[in-house]
Amino acid sequence: MDNSLGGDMSISNQIQSCLTEQGIQFTIISGEAVNPLHQLRSANEVSSNAIVTMVVLEDSIGKAQVLMPANSFLDLTRLCEALGRNFQGITQEASTRLAEKHGAEKIPAIPLLNDIPTVVDKALLNSERLYLEVGNSESYLELSQQEFLKLVETAETGDYCIPTTNLIPQSSADKESNVKQINQAVEQFTSLRIQQRLEQTLEMPPLPETAERIIQLRINPEAGVGELAEVVEKDPSLAAQVVSWASSPYYAAPGTIKSVHDAVVRVLGFDLVINLALGLSLGKTVEIPDDGPHGITPYWQQAVCSAAMMEGLVKAMSPDSRPSMGLAYLSGLLHNYGYLVLAHIFPPYFSLINRYIEANPHVCHVHVEHHLLGVTRDQIGGALMECWNMPEEVVSALRYQHSPDNDGEHAVYSQLLHVATQAMINAGLTQGPRKQLDTSLLTTLTLDADDVEAVIQRLVESKDDLMSMARSLER
Repeated sequence: MDNSLGGDMSISNQIQSCLTEQGIQFTIISGEAVNPLHQLRSANEVSSNAIVTMVVLEDSIGKAQVLMPANSFLDLTRLCEALGRNFQGITQEASTRLAEKHGAEKIPAIPLLNDIPTVVDKALLNSERLYLEVGNSESYLELSQQEFLKLVETAETGDYCIPTTNLIPQSSADKESNVKQINQAVEQFTSLRIQQRLEQTLEMPPLPETAERIIQLRINPEAGVGELAEVVEKDPSLAAQVVSWASSPYYAAPGTIKSVHDAVVRVLGFDLVINLALGLSLGKTVEIPDDGPHGITPYWQQAVCSAAMMEGLVKAMSPDSRPSMGLAYLSGLLHNYGYLVLAHIFPPYFSLINRYIEANPHVCHVHVEHHLLGVTRDQIGGALMECWNMPEEVVSALRYQHSPDNDGEHAVYSQLLHVATQAMINAGLTQGPRKQLDTSLLTTLTLDADDVEAVIQRLVESKDDLMSMARSLER
């Protein structure tokens, strides 16, 4: 719809008024016409340079806003060197406030709205028509190149971005290939100390004694509730956490849960408790880093919500297609474990990684990690799980959670984890670039959009209970 035809509620009145006052001719793309743009963006095609996003940065001098292709990665080092600044991304809270100021869910790619110096990546100057994000996923603003140039006539231009197609890590089902990628990443730093740290980390820290006992119990077909309760109760802290879990309002168990045995028999079940205990035990092995991207969801909050999401999705699947509930839950609980390990392997670069993630909120973190390190948290987490002889299902889930096209033996776990994570991002429960769920992937998992929405709704309704469970683990 051309702006000459009047207002459109798919974008805020503030945006329309601002553009009209500046004499910018535009067309609002909404409804069915948006789908091809979503598909183009998801396909990571070169032509999707025409889709424009904006990130806001700051340093001690002040703020700047960068207009860039939505399918690109902002090279923060290159930008800072070119401008002589020391930028980092604004906090999640500041980003939300700025978006809400303009009646949007995220910051619109309309530089005139903010009294902030603007930088434009040169790649945007190669498209005849451009499609600017307006702060919601249902609409775009279409401009000709001529009108776009009017919009950014006072902006500084430069070559600051890298296409994300150049950053996509190539995961392999071959163990040796994955190890090779990790070793290559280490070699690029030419630091023997870091290489030694990596080698040590893949073997160390050692598994906690409790975790070793639980793993042995998992492979014992004769193991029962009594043996499980005995192992868990030998670790008083773990036993208290399991009982607290079962007592949580989230599970709404009748009566009082007094023991691990009660938690298993009356509420959670053997499969869930053995994997919950294993996940909690491993989670305490590596220290949670203090440094992280601004606004990032705390580790345990993200872990607990992901586990609950996986539990809900498995229950929603067709009964004859369901994988192990316990292993799916464990995969969700440990899905971000590689993040903790990453902080241990590459401590000098961990802060740099986080600053890049802040500056590229529209880019998946695996692209950032692969660009800076040559390896991702998914690969490292999967490798460590393998070294610890964890179930192959969990190894696969962690390693391929951002590769939904993986069709290996245990692909259902990584595919479920991919859907769970993306659904939580789309619902605003965790940070990351929003994308439409792949309907063909949902079909493969015997799910549909309504199933996912129902699980998300329960998660939202139970958020307080889940956060309480997570906080008990953060102490």
